[in-house]
Amino acid sequence: MDSFDSIFQRAAERKGGVAELEAILPGAVSDRTLRSRKDSFYLAEMTKCVFRSGFVWQIIENKWPGFEAAFDGFDVSGCAMLSDEDLERLASDERIVRNARKIQSVRANAQFIADVRDEQGSFGAFLAGWPREDFTGMWTCLKQRGDRLGGQTGRFFLRFVGWDTPVLSEDVVRALIGQGVIEKAPTSRKALAAVQSAFNQWHAESGRPFCQVSRILSATI
Repeated sequence: MDSFDSIFQRAAERKGGVAELEAILPGAVSDRTLRSRKDSFYLAEMTKCVFRSGFVWQIIENKWPGFEAAFDGFDVSGCAMLSDEDLERLASDERIVRNARKIQSVRANAQFIADVRDEQGSFGAFLAGWPREDFTGMWTCLKQRGDRLGGQTGRFFLRFVGWDTPVLSEDVVRALIGQGVIEKAPTSRKALAAVQSAFNQWHAESGRPFCQVSRILSATI
């Protein structure tokens, strides 16, 4: 496995220089910011990521005001108490994308957030308190406790709310294979542990957030 410095230099060469590479790097928000946001913000972002999955993202953006109206601003308590009849009604609501299974996920994820709120005070506090050096553990938690939040959907959710995590894009996976970290897209516990270990090492070497390490890796491809 190469050092982070050598990976960075390769990425900079491919992007036309250090300044050009730095200009495309994402950032993460502070724990204070994560804690300050309302739980409705997190439910809305979960919902947006779930509905974007396998769909044209721009359609979801165009319909988003309708989603906010249909789900009453994503009030967590209200969405967690949606009845089966409410879900049936929403499945015919032309303001939103009428995918019944994804509509049901709003209630399930509201219940997930409500449970976390009971445990830790708020969903933001839960995110802020989770160690970034265990981002694969967070991925697993979202998959197991949330609904339709496994794989890239959960990772995109974390990235969009500013929680520091890699996103395993096709290029990142190819880079990790090239580095000998994994042999294919990671799904097993062993492979995910290898990904975590590699990122932890590059994070320690560089002092950069995990989201930047993954973007730099992708730029080597």
